[in-house]
Amino acid sequence: MKLCFMLEGGRGSAVPGHVISQACDLLTRRGFAVEMLLAEEIVVRLDQLTVAHDLYLLKSDTELSLSMAGVLHAQGARLLNPYPACLAVRDKIVASWHLCAAGIPAPRTWITNDLSLLRPFAETQPLIIKPYRGFHGAGIRIVRSRDELAALPTPESPALVQEYIEGSGHDVKVYVIGEEVFATRKPFSPDSFTRPGQPSAVSDRVRDIALRCGPLFGLGLYGLDVIESPRGPVVVDVNYFPGYKGIPEAPRLLADYIESYARERFALSAAISPARMEASQMKMSVPSAV
Repeated sequence: MKLCFMLEGGRGSAVPGHVISQACDLLTRRGFAVEMLLAEEIVVRLDQLTVAHDLYLLKSDTELSLSMAGVLHAQGARLLNPYPACLAVRDKIVASWHLCAAGIPAPRTWITNDLSLLRPFAETQPLIIKPYRGFHGAGIRIVRSRDELAALPTPESPALVQEYIEGSGHDVKVYVIGEEVFATRKPFSPDSFTRPGQPSAVSDRVRDIALRCGPLFGLGLYGLDVIESPRGPVVVDVNYFPGYKGIPEAPRLLADYIESYARERFALSAAISPARMEASQMKMSVPSAV
């Protein structure tokens, strides 16, 4: 059985991270043929981009990788995570709507293409402004006044604007592999995404939130960025197939999960529409402005 890991290319590293490398080694020893695909480091004629593997693992969130995954999906390729799920969480506007509509605790959010329209909001509360398809913290700005808002350049793409929620000062990452939930924490900094955190206990509240997000989007391998606010945990971002840095059990659990999915021992359901969720599952409150 042939597996293809779609990894991020063109960022100074053409090899998978430590966790993925270990998981690939385990899969190889179990009889899988494992190949790597870096979309940014190849050229392929579009009509020759055809399904050549039994399962594709979409580990890259670049625009080119996502587009290639869409072409493969249209041809019937099996992807983990499924392409529609990845597409939904990659668009932060769509993902934020799903979180709020499903009652997942998340910041109040606005969308705009004209930052000047945010002046009334900037007068009353701090705001975080993000590119709607950003990643690794790129392009994020915190605005605490009208003057700071006016100093920002005109956005090149639609902006996602969230209320600023005061947290503990730690970067809290929640990782999910199927039904297994893990967390790490580390002091927050602009480049904290490059460093692994320390394993941290997962509360029942966070575990419940995390396991609701999987079926909401149709994901099996995913992560959450969580703020520990005075009102409880708040989900500020969802991402598919994270790096699982700092999780010692991750390589084996990933290999087990990927093997089971590849051998079709289970399937991921299509994303659940929040409108169809039972009222009892929608009683989590959305925080008001800080």
